[in-house]
Amino acid sequence: MRLQELNSNPAGSAFMLPVGPAQRVTVFVGESQQYHGRSAYMAVFDFLFHHRIAGATLTRGIAGFGAQHRIHTADMLAASENLPIKIEFVEQPEKVRELLPKIRDMIGDGMITVQPVEVYFAGPAAKPAEAPPAAHLALRGPGKLMRIYISDKDKLQGRPLYEAVVESLRAHDIAGVTVYRGIAGYGTGERLDKGQGGVPVMLSVVDTEERIRAYLPYLEPMLARGVVVLSDVEVLKYAHGDSGARP
Repeated sequence: MRLQELNSNPAGSAFMLPVGPAQRVTVFVGESQQYHGRSAYMAVFDFLFHHRIAGATLTRGIAGFGAQHRIHTADMLAASENLPIKIEFVEQPEKVRELLPKIRDMIGDGMITVQPVEVYFAGPAAKPAEAPPAAHLALRGPGKLMRIYISDKDKLQGRPLYEAVVESLRAHDIAGVTVYRGIAGYGTGERLDKGQGGVPVMLSVVDTEERIRAYLPYLEPMLARGVVVLSDVEVLKYAHGDSGARP
């Protein structure tokens, strides 16, 4: 039974595969598998979306068993919440090599297969966007503060825009973001909003200037309206609660 079939294509921007050699990646994971408090398969799906993969397909099986040899079927009520989920996408080999370590970490005891394929036709070819810098180990000294001003009523493919932006920032390993919800405001439409038509939302993001500017091409297609501003800051301390992940 198919759950979703979506193009990993924020705000309609085109990320087409060039014709030629590519790889088909298939990710198998249990429906109940978790990653950071959410379903692992949706975490992987959002990860692919925000890394501008040209397209991905998500399907849900009706029966299966995994490494522990426990059979799961849709007719077995006790096991129905752990049916197999398959995520499949096609990308260039260098992009696949870049993404696989993170995906492997996200799916736990799932399975990943990679098969060489040839892209015969994929619409007008477009050069894929450059990958953002790798995850940093420390953040201290000169940095950039990015503020994103939108409305709590703004949507991206049917979901709150601010949630999509937060997940996109996390997928690109931006150091951190805080979301503030206003109680009133007005914007370029000169309409005063006090809740009925939406209230302002501000996202505050801090990281190095290099990483902020590298992320901007990913952010811009997501915003149909709104304001983004940058300012210089000095980071005195950067700490978090993930033991051993970053200093």
